[in-house]
Amino acid sequence: MAVVKLLVDGRQVEVAAGATVLDAVRAAGLALPTLCHDDRLTTVASCRTCLVGITGRGPAAACSTPAEDGLRITVEASRAMRREALRAIVAGLPARALDVPADRSELVRQCADYGVTAPAGSVLPPERGNDHSHPYVKLDRDLCIACGRCVRACAEIQGTFALTLVGRGAATVVAPGTGGPWAESDCVSCGACVNTCPTGALSEPGLLNLLPIERQTRTTCGYCGVGCSLEVATRDNVIMTVRPAADGSVNRGHACVKGRFAHGFLGSADRLTTPLIRRDGTLTPASWEEATTYVAARLSEIRDADPDGFALISSARATNEENYLAQKFARALMGTNNVDNCARLCHAPSAAGLAATFGLGGGTNPFDDLDRCDAILLAGANPTAAHPVVGSRIFQRVMDGVRLVVVDPRRTSLARHADIHLRPRPGTNVAVFNGLAHVLAREGLVDTDFLDAHTSGYEELLALLGDYPPERVAGISGVPAEDLVRAAVMYGQAAAPAIFYGLGVTEHRHGTDGVRTLSNLALLRGAVGPGAGAGVNPLRGQNNVQGASDMGALPDLLPGYQKVLDPAARDRCGVAWQADVPPRPGLRIPQMFEAARNGASKALWVIGEDVLATDPDSTSVRAALTACPLVICNDLFLSPTAAAADVVFPVAAWLEKDGTFVNFDRRFQRVREAVAPPAGVRTDFAVLHAVAARMGADLGCATPAEAMAECATVAPLFGGISHPRLDRDGPLHWPCGSADSPGTPRLYQDRFATPDGLAHLAARPYLPPGEECDAEFPFLLITGRRGEHYNSGSMTRRTHNLRLLAEETVDVEPGDAAALGVRDGDLVRLGSRHGTAVLRVRITDDMEPGQVFAGFHFPGATVNSLTSSVEDEVTGCPEYKVTAVHIFRIRVTG
Repeated sequence: MAVVKLLVDGRQVEVAAGATVLDAVRAAGLALPTLCHDDRLTTVASCRTCLVGITGRGPAAACSTPAEDGLRITVEASRAMRREALRAIVAGLPARALDVPADRSELVRQCADYGVTAPAGSVLPPERGNDHSHPYVKLDRDLCIACGRCVRACAEIQGTFALTLVGRGAATVVAPGTGGPWAESDCVSCGACVNTCPTGALSEPGLLNLLPIERQTRTTCGYCGVGCSLEVATRDNVIMTVRPAADGSVNRGHACVKGRFAHGFLGSADRLTTPLIRRDGTLTPASWEEATTYVAARLSEIRDADPDGFALISSARATNEENYLAQKFARALMGTNNVDNCARLCHAPSAAGLAATFGLGGGTNPFDDLDRCDAILLAGANPTAAHPVVGSRIFQRVMDGVRLVVVDPRRTSLARHADIHLRPRPGTNVAVFNGLAHVLAREGLVDTDFLDAHTSGYEELLALLGDYPPERVAGISGVPAEDLVRAAVMYGQAAAPAIFYGLGVTEHRHGTDGVRTLSNLALLRGAVGPGAGAGVNPLRGQNNVQGASDMGALPDLLPGYQKVLDPAARDRCGVAWQADVPPRPGLRIPQMFEAARNGASKALWVIGEDVLATDPDSTSVRAALTACPLVICNDLFLSPTAAAADVVFPVAAWLEKDGTFVNFDRRFQRVREAVAPPAGVRTDFAVLHAVAARMGADLGCATPAEAMAECATVAPLFGGISHPRLDRDGPLHWPCGSADSPGTPRLYQDRFATPDGLAHLAARPYLPPGEECDAEFPFLLITGRRGEHYNSGSMTRRTHNLRLLAEETVDVEPGDAAALGVRDGDLVRLGSRHGTAVLRVRITDDMEPGQVFAGFHFPGATVNSLTSSVEDEVTGCPEYKVTAVHIFRIRVTG
């Protein structure tokens, strides 16, 4: 790497070519004020507080001046210039600008360092007022110095372009681009503007409190699967602020509205704080001793009579250590493999498809490889809403010139910025991916050397692809043939293409085939494994859905994806657990409900999932809970599922516990207790231990750290991962087989993890989805996430996020709305072959004619009563993305 050598206050320093004088000053161990500068943003050099002297040139702004060989920089001698620049800024502000706590104002810190105070007898500037309309972002215009950092952060980090500078001269101030109140703007509440503001002009509710912060805790976000690192500031066991860690390994100082602001649910008045037991049909309070004794007695009877009469649904919200203990409870104590987690409902096809293709059931590359790719294929995912930090990072790369192909029926935010947007009919992914592969082969865009050396099944795939020319695929999917060709060529000509995908690929009757045929594209290009490329990466939905599966909360897999059918794996676990591991795979979640309905299941323990709100065909789920003699539920609130249970345990939230999560790119990260849970509340970890103890058993693993250590002994993939190491070294990607292993951010660099060392191309034909439209049900319903809420909404609906999105809607295309005679806000009744739901209409051109969309964050909307029981034929993942519905306007009278 080329370097530049220059002198800073007489000391020679070296910086990389392309660096600035500011970089050189920092390399010399010196600091400068930079009120208009943020290293993540483009440079404007407007505040002049970073002025330095350059011998032979005079004063210069360090942030914008390129470092050059031989420059002589004077820092200390130019201190007076910077002091005057600070004085000029302070002179235009009210005196209270320097009363802001120093930890919340860069201006205050710099003025203290340079001895700058409010000028005596200065004329007070005119008051410009506040905008406190937004629940999370507060604007004090009188403290704004028009540095523009917030405007650039909104555009360059978040990609929303919601802010601008208005006014002239001294009256210039930040404002929403829409011109109205902040709450009515395009702001997505990510907080990037608050983070970068140097004066406190932009703040959040916790920062309006001038009490000092007592404690800072580094933890990992408990919302989606991105795995953002957060700094939680507390006082008196109350969260004051949550800020993204500037050095976060995934988020790099950014966050979304949920991780940044949606923590108010912790203090919700309806938080459960005592166990509940159903007596005479009513849930009534009980002591922990009574509840655990009752559950232990009932479970002991079931275990002694028929271990497979027990089933446990573990939690993608819980820590790895809690999931490890849960599956150990089922297998070692209850004697059954009837354990599963909500990965069954979202990314089970990812685990199955990726493992069948490459050998392991996780994403192939670290998210950092996004920075080295030159093209992105984004399929069946709307990360702007479901994984906002990922969406922002992808948007940044697109603004840098990276080509983007989006495959999605809806016109998502990123689709609006894509080079090519393919809009297939829901359920036709396999045809589209085969069509793209057909064009790659036809146009000579396959890497035959890579295929010969590292794959099998190419000839069989070629034979199948002959049936998928663009013209036929257009007839199946509705994607124009010419668009299919352009997309394939764009992907095929890239040197390092990346594939990201989401539930729009997996939640189908043929979701595993979708994952495999999508993975074919990376293999045909040699864009994964040995050599180069940015690989194939699923965007995991919940915070620890990857980790729950990693820990063995699956009916056919032990920790570390070891097969239950493997005697050596069972023996390894059996020795550590001092118990025989059942040799037969257990029930999946849909089979658990079926077993309850037919009387075979005697007890179902649901940990941290609201299955009545999030699982498909909720009418059948309710029937299962009603039929099961004993339903146990761990939750923060009395969710619909908890209300249907026989025993409810009040448990801690992610900000109240210790352990680890695994994010979507296989990264183990520490979770730390930022606040203590309310009195009477226990962690899921403690609840499992308490019930086991009442059953006369010791699960071992007295602490989460010990549980992770035990997991490392039974799961070779995680042999080098421990709490002390994560505390010392930071996040680690699995596989990490030993204490001296650095982890494996990028998989398959030498060979694939299949028995023969080859990746297996999949020749999978297109097969129709489980449901089709007809005259009675003419619309296709797609379900998914909204950016303001998370899953069943049990947490976010108890925060000010409810002011950002107060109810669920059904998105309808304008032409369809006109044909139905409905307008924005009208109530409609959706009916399917399975149930009904009443929603308000939102008219949007995001939708294609004949298709509608709804989220599932409001249980009262009963959206999942509409969805069918159709499952992926390999994994049992529900087909949430294809439900035939009719729509009728509800005429309001009176």
